[in-house]
Amino acid sequence: MIQTVSTCNAPEAIGPYSQAMRVGNLLFTSGQIALTPDGSFVDGDVSTQTLQVLQNLKAVLEAGGSSVSKVVKTTVFLSTMDDFQTINAIYAEFFGEHKPARSTVAVKGLPRNARIEIEAIAMVE
Repeated sequence: MIQTVSTCNAPEAIGPYSQAMRVGNLLFTSGQIALTPDGSFVDGDVSTQTLQVLQNLKAVLEAGGSSVSKVVKTTVFLSTMDDFQTINAIYAEFFGEHKPARSTVAVKGLPRNARIEIEAIAMVE
């Protein structure tokens, strides 16, 4: 069974997609950018944007019955690899000792000219 996951603690989807989908014991989140739960864009440096993205990701994970400690894979999209070291430090602090598999890619552009977007796959108990 496929279950749509939605929470008011993260921004609504800005297109024809869901915040996350739960299939069995797996949760697949959509990419999160630096939008506040009310939909305002956080137009700041990459550190500020990364913190907002991770807060959004945590809210969606929890709404889907998961948590940061149950993330098995993330994909990080950066508008420039020049930001890699900065986001890597924030990401490492956010996940702590838990180190999910990860891909990081530079892309030509992101929605709302965001500097970072992160999506995740997590286990649900």
